[in-house]
Amino acid sequence: MAKDSQVLDLNSSYSYLLWCRDFADTSILATVDDQPAGFISGYLRPDEPGTLMVWQVAVDEFFRGRRLAGSMLDRLVRQTDARRVETTITDDNQASIRLFTGFAARRSADLEREPLFTRDQYPDNHDTEFLFRIGPLN
Repeated sequence: MAKDSQVLDLNSSYSYLLWCRDFADTSILATVDDQPAGFISGYLRPDEPGTLMVWQVAVDEFFRGRRLAGSMLDRLVRQTDARRVETTITDDNQASIRLFTGFAARRSADLEREPLFTRDQYPDNHDTEFLFRIGPLN
């Protein structure tokens, strides 16, 4: 799904397997009729245990348009009892911007946006990643 999204940075299959082992409690896989439909990978920040850092969100193309990403995010926040959510998003990823601004609005939570890693910090000219901080969650 990450590869098929054509937006997410790809990681090795090994790293995804490690992620599933070590961060299963802070990640989620959605299935529809026993078919993988979407996933969110995340972790609780070590220096802010009440903050869920969402690393990747993907929904299989066949299941898009069903509000699955929003449902997964809502469930993951309940599952982790997070008080805040963070993620990073590049300016060209409108789907993620809509997902997280909609999440903040549903929760009547503040949303702060600021550059976290700028283009000049990357060795490969990666686009600036903006940190979205949402919370406190209601």
